[in-house]
Amino acid sequence: MASVIHRDEETPLVTVDSPLQQPKSHAKDVHILCLAFLLIFLAYGAAQNLQSTLNTEQDLGTTSLGILYLSFTFFSVIASLVVRVLGSKKALIIGTSGYWLYVAANLKPNWYTLVPASLYLGFCASIIWVGQGTYLTSTARSHATDYNLHEGAVIGDFNGEFWAVYALHQFIGNLITFALLSDGQEGSTKGTTLLFVVFLCVMTFGAILMCFLSKRSSNSKGESELSGADAGVHSSLKSLSRSLTSALSDVKMLLIIPLIAYSGLQQAFVWAEFTKHVVTPTLGVSGVGSAMAAYGAFDGICSLAAGRLTSGLTSITSIVSVGAFAQAVVFILLLLDFSVTSGLLGTLYLLFLAALLGIGDGVLMTQLNALIGMLFKHDTEGAFAQLKIWQSATIAIMFFLAPHISFEAVLVIMLASLCFSFGSFLWLSLKVAKASSPSTSY
Repeated sequence: MASVIHRDEETPLVTVDSPLQQPKSHAKDVHILCLAFLLIFLAYGAAQNLQSTLNTEQDLGTTSLGILYLSFTFFSVIASLVVRVLGSKKALIIGTSGYWLYVAANLKPNWYTLVPASLYLGFCASIIWVGQGTYLTSTARSHATDYNLHEGAVIGDFNGEFWAVYALHQFIGNLITFALLSDGQEGSTKGTTLLFVVFLCVMTFGAILMCFLSKRSSNSKGESELSGADAGVHSSLKSLSRSLTSALSDVKMLLIIPLIAYSGLQQAFVWAEFTKHVVTPTLGVSGVGSAMAAYGAFDGICSLAAGRLTSGLTSITSIVSVGAFAQAVVFILLLLDFSVTSGLLGTLYLLFLAALLGIGDGVLMTQLNALIGMLFKHDTEGAFAQLKIWQSATIAIMFFLAPHISFEAVLVIMLASLCFSFGSFLWLSLKVAKASSPSTSY
């Protein structure tokens, strides 16, 4: 009798409870991932926005960001290998340390603190973002399998939730900046020290949250993530080389790279050029916080909406078109030197421009990640590594190039890049649509 009772108690753990609990863990992990990134990046994002206006001596702020994204580009080449060896969860946890150190370096900003911190953050950023893309896509695929749902729709939903919450970092982080620096003491040691101490405390909670993520497989077949012992250095390097070569020889990747590159350019434009040449002359340094808060709010709203509307390649094409149009309007208005008189209308006009830029960024971040998750199922880490290689490379180029050319030249480059990348994306959409059968999940 006891043995029968024992078997009855154990059976549900295998046949009933486990299948029911597993789908719940998918949602839980997405929520944890979203909140952890929000806490970490609300601090880092606000600190980054201030670099071009706060650390102006010998262009320390802008130069350190350029070094950061050059390092990011270099390490993105090997990021997929590192994530495979560590596993996506460990990569996410280790990646947080670089952001914490960079914000800490801003407590005493100089060439001997910001530059080393920027170099290390480049490595951490490469693995945290490849880890994020791999982890979120793996979670979405598991959820779709467990619930027998359309994979593309689930990937779109999960990316929509992640990028919507992530985009709030600009809103919340810059509101904190505005609140702590709105007394006109932006350059004072007391004001900036308090700001960065608050940021460090917030980032610590975000890093702790990462530890509560479930460990997940890194591929669509559910195989275990490779450990260093299992993979072997030689075989892992061969796999990395094969991954990068196959990605660059894939016509789909070649056609999507221009849009990936542009997504990096438009982010760097907002972080440095828009805040420096458009916002600061009208609203001052403390106004950067309010403008970027508006940017983050619309970025988040648009990310959530775009994610919910994503169901396949057709929807992605329509959504990207809206985002591209919104940002094109901004560049054209700035090129035409269209302005509104100062005062309330002038402030509202700047917030309107920030909102349009946020809409474009929300569209690009959500749809690029969803598109890569749909098109590159057999090499998720390699595809997301390509995403970060090209994004970070163009961000670095913008930070190094912009100080040496006029703002009007920057606007021309942005508009031309947008037109070229959008044309390449439309070509990709037509090519994939023609190659897909009616039953294809794209």
